Amino acid sequence: MNFVTLSFALFFAGVLLCWAFSRHVPFLRSYILLAANLFFYAYTGLAFVPLLIGIAALNWGMARCMRESSTPVFWLRTGVFCHLGILGLFKYYEFFVLQLISFAASLGIALPIEIMLPPALAGIALPVGISFYIFQGIAYLAEQYKQPGEQSYMRLLLYLSFFPTVLAGPIMRPAQFFPQLDAVVMPVAPDSGEAIAAQPPAERSPAFVTEGIAFILSGLFKKVVLASFLSEQVVRDAFQGPEAFSGIALLLAVYGYTIQIFCDFSGYTDLALGVGRLLGFSLPQNFAAPYLACNIQDFWRRWHISLSTWLRDYLYIPLGGSKKGNRYVNLCITMVLGGLWHGAHLRFIVWGALHGVALALVHLWHNYSTSRRQAAIHSMQSAQEQQARVWPVRWVGTFLAWAATFHFVAFAWIFFRAEDMPRAIEIIQRIACWEGGGAALSLAAVPAIACGLVLQYAGPYCFSAFVRIQTQLPLVAQALIAALAAGVILRMGPDGVLPFIYFQF
Repeated sequence: MNFVTLSFALFFAGVLLCWAFSRHVPFLRSYILLAANLFFYAYTGLAFVPLLIGIAALNWGMARCMRESSTPVFWLRTGVFCHLGILGLFKYYEFFVLQLISFAASLGIALPIEIMLPPALAGIALPVGISFYIFQGIAYLAEQYKQPGEQSYMRLLLYLSFFPTVLAGPIMRPAQFFPQLDAVVMPVAPDSGEAIAAQPPAERSPAFVTEGIAFILSGLFKKVVLASFLSEQVVRDAFQGPEAFSGIALLLAVYGYTIQIFCDFSGYTDLALGVGRLLGFSLPQNFAAPYLACNIQDFWRRWHISLSTWLRDYLYIPLGGSKKGNRYVNLCITMVLGGLWHGAHLRFIVWGALHGVALALVHLWHNYSTSRRQAAIHSMQSAQEQQARVWPVRWVGTFLAWAATFHFVAFAWIFFRAEDMPRAIEIIQRIACWEGGGAALSLAAVPAIACGLVLQYAGPYCFSAFVRIQTQLPLVAQALIAALAAGVILRMGPDGVLPFIYFQF
């Protein structure tokens, strides 16, 4: 169910109505939320509801085994293996089998494709959101291993199926979700049936609700206006048929996709944050002006924060991080697997490898520059003297670092968006050779791209100003302004809005 549809508006209006009526009987909210979660997911893919329910049961069972076993690490590894096996079966089995058959054929070995890839597996559909709730399940098991604490099956299912995040994140940690669930829904003590006094839900704060509305308006503008325009008018045709476009048109399309994917994904996140706030939940931020980053390490601290921190905590650090093995190899492995998480295609692996190598180089440079800086401080009279000597070139260096980072990220997005590797290579070749023949793109793309870049800096200020002004107005005026803003945004967009990009992952 797309957030930017009439069906979702009607669904969410019904949920809010039930939420309001259950204000004084909060124990009912668990059942209301569970019904909303399952209906929302069933609307998107009814056939995969049993899978979601089964994964919740798997997590509950493995967590219980860890608590009761003398070897909890065995059950942790078993649970993680089962999660990755389920994800691999749906997402990667066909890809790896086809690659194996192709490799064997190059060696003159004919493998039976009918046996290795039967029709039942070849035609299996990818469950929407499986990557996100699988990662949340692994996070739950890891946290249970570190700090055991019983959660009922119903609460665990609420965590995995939470409808604002189930399709495309943000990836929530158990410690981020369960305390808020306790604040919004009166919990019941295990084995006692007695209600535990919950804190007043955050939804009662006017500023909290106003922020939720501001997030929804921000997400609508990013998705409906900017992302939809760039997708339909700039990006789609150029990436599908690059041979028909000039080099400068393809370069503009690359910039367009750079802004489109930010507006699309951060727009979804803003909508999820807004919907969550109206229910009383504060979801984690997923973006922090990523295109203002001055190196790739800083970019990944700002882009898809919930995924990058998940990869750090549950992949990079277990691999050894910076303390065991080779930190640069660990970085490359982490990013390659992060690229593969996005899809079973060679282009995603290339995209991840590019970022992995870039991260390794940034870490290498930081180590080198830190040692040089320390040596320079010891050799100078004071740190203030060093500061005065480098000040004239600092701003130039910062700008060049930002430009290099932005263009590297834009270049890597070519592999992420291209239909296949040959088209990605063709786009790069036509831009590099500055091909003059072919169609051009609308100049209206330039202000749209510029607007997306300006949002990186001005977006937080506009958000804060809107919330500050709204909270000072009467409730009726707030509702009218929000409705008017939403109406204007929807009128600015196309009649039909495409699904969010990250729904396919």
